[in-house]
Amino acid sequence: MTVTLNTSAVNLFNNAQFKSADAAQAIAKLPMQNNEVGSMDFIATDLIKPVLSLKEAELETSAAVKLLETDKKTIGSLLDIKA
Repeated sequence: MTVTLNTSAVNLFNNAQFKSADAAQAIAKLPMQNNEVGSMDFIATDLIKPVLSLKEAELETSAAVKLLETDKKTIGSLLDIKA
């Protein structure tokens, strides 16, 4: 199986998408009152893991974009050499 930069980028995008969806769902399920301060059942540390997952997803997406940019530059350089 050939692994290319495009394949790696798509895998990173997919992973980031699933990670952010899971984190968003976890955040949405946290108990909150109408005044949005939180209920007695709310524990602030429950929020840390999903927020970190969202940050990880952001970083994975940035890495995937950089992979695609590198692939584009590489292909452009190869085309310049061939021409």
